[in-house]
Amino acid sequence: MNTVDYLVMLGVLVGIAVYGMWRTRGHGDLRTYLKGGSTHWLTIGLSVMATQASAVTFLSTPGQGFESGLGFVQNYFGAPLALILIAIVFLPIYRRLNVYTAYEYLGKRFDAKTRLLGAVLFLVQRGIGAGITIYAPAIVLSTVMGWRLDLTILCSGLLVVAYTVSGGTPAVNLTQKYQIGVIFAGMVAAFFVLLAKLPAGLTFSDALTVAGGFHKLEAVDYSFNPERRYTFWSGLLGGLFLALSYFGTDQSQVQRYLAGGSLRESRLGLMFNAVFKVPMQFFILLLGTLVFVFYQFERPPVFFNQSAWHQTAARDAGTAEKLRTFETDFNAAHAEKQQHLKEWVAARHAGDPAAAEQARAATLAAHTRTEAARAETRAALKAADPGAPTNDSDYVFISFILGYLPHGLIGLLVAVFFAATFSSKAGELNALASTTTVDLYRHWHQLTGRDATDAHYVAASKWFTALWGLGAIAFALGASLAENLIQFTNIVGSIFYGVVLALFLTAFFLKSVHGTAAFSAAVIIQALILVYHLYLRVAFPGIEISYLWYNVLGCAFCMILAVVIQAALDFLRPPSSPVPAS
Repeated sequence: MNTVDYLVMLGVLVGIAVYGMWRTRGHGDLRTYLKGGSTHWLTIGLSVMATQASAVTFLSTPGQGFESGLGFVQNYFGAPLALILIAIVFLPIYRRLNVYTAYEYLGKRFDAKTRLLGAVLFLVQRGIGAGITIYAPAIVLSTVMGWRLDLTILCSGLLVVAYTVSGGTPAVNLTQKYQIGVIFAGMVAAFFVLLAKLPAGLTFSDALTVAGGFHKLEAVDYSFNPERRYTFWSGLLGGLFLALSYFGTDQSQVQRYLAGGSLRESRLGLMFNAVFKVPMQFFILLLGTLVFVFYQFERPPVFFNQSAWHQTAARDAGTAEKLRTFETDFNAAHAEKQQHLKEWVAARHAGDPAAAEQARAATLAAHTRTEAARAETRAALKAADPGAPTNDSDYVFISFILGYLPHGLIGLLVAVFFAATFSSKAGELNALASTTTVDLYRHWHQLTGRDATDAHYVAASKWFTALWGLGAIAFALGASLAENLIQFTNIVGSIFYGVVLALFLTAFFLKSVHGTAAFSAAVIIQALILVYHLYLRVAFPGIEISYLWYNVLGCAFCMILAVVIQAALDFLRPPSSPVPAS
């Protein structure tokens, strides 16, 4: 990056933050600070999208497309249906009860302990998520650009904390609208620059043919194998339950659409996401797939995290020799692959399918050798430093940006990653503070007969925003992730979301189930999910299933167990005992 890039990046990021603080100054009442007033449906739609689509989406998803092609899009197949169901069922209930948070509804329907459980589960998983939101882009950008990781985390974290504390929900909604605009502009610009960088004579149709030849365009897998992470069925069912829980019960999303001035405005904001969510993810994955095609004609590094490669080589002469050998093997195989690729494209243009197929087979054989060299490189790095991350897919897109985009646009794309961090982090901190204020702090005040003024709770919410922000920064400073970042984020959510969703679906549809049964079932099933994920699947690899199924199974078993426990309680209750209120 040069001076122009830094000016573009800082101008975009600081300008939006300062504008948001200035436009939303002076909000003193709790309703405006937490709900945001009467927000237009388009602002709601963009805010919902911006909260969900963090820097992980725009930094890691292209790497997912580079590695695995379009198959990850199946993860989102259930989202449109989930958003429709939320608009029909969840949203009218929230608005009718005039709640600040989704967990207030659990208190009204069940009891205080179930409300507290829902709020705590949200605070735990979203608190972790807020730390990941900061850590994810910081670790990649600091590694690639040579910035200090701690300063990158602190600077980006403190800026978003400042304007979120200052303006609350109005500041979050306003800044997200402009941040998502910057994100879309940057990603579209990167797409067209990428197309222009493809070799002369290689058409878009040729690029798709090459991607298809490497099996990167297989977007749908109808397999029923539960061990496969992404299939049509896990995406449709697991993705449905994941999206229902995230968009319907996660306060970071609920707070966005409760800001609507009417039920219609909130519903239109959700429908905006129902229409554009899957196409947006498909576009980002396609961008990563085209980066893969680009690097078939342009030699990539054997390991995209070049900083880790060089650091390991500098520490250990024996490992350095191995790494150089693997790099030499990789370069030789890649050069052979490039030659076969040219023959493949030429045969396709000449209309000779037999020659094209022969060249494709030779290309894939050479590609197998390049992948073997990459695998050996990762193994050598892991052997030299067992704690080192060896998944370099998160570094693919940023490496392309820094290596091949013009200055100015580089600054804009780096601003995209930080803007996505800010927009998602602001929504998360805003929701964490709202839940802490309303479901814990104010609720405790009301129970003890010490209810306070709006100004008191607004001040408390600001303090909680700052505390959650500092906690997320502290988590990011000590974090270490081995998974691809987009996968890690979804795994964390899936561990908790099934149980939280079960509480709400039980409240909506199982009117005979009361608070104690719902609470007990949720605690038991959540404990079992944690034991399975943290211990059983590691100790017994043969029983591992895709994390997307956690959402389906956790929700289903929790609801079934709640019905069983309620039946047992009803059976054991003396005939004269009153039935608990619903």
